[in-house]
Amino acid sequence: MQYNLRMIPQDLLDMLVCPACKKPLTVKENGESLKCGECRRVYPVRDDIPILLIDEATIDAD
Repeated sequence: MQYNLRMIPQDLLDMLVCPACKKPLTVKENGESLKCGECRRVYPVRDDIPILLIDEATIDAD
């Protein structure tokens, strides 16, 4: 089940980086995942917790 990242404080979101390339993550437009602008990995959020595991990420074609 996916959850909305708007429930996570902005100061916490500002500290999160991609575990693969260490670049900043941004909230995707759907508000339910985090995307790395460098390597295009998309990390899900479950139970209000960002799952920052490389094996759980998908690659965004956009």
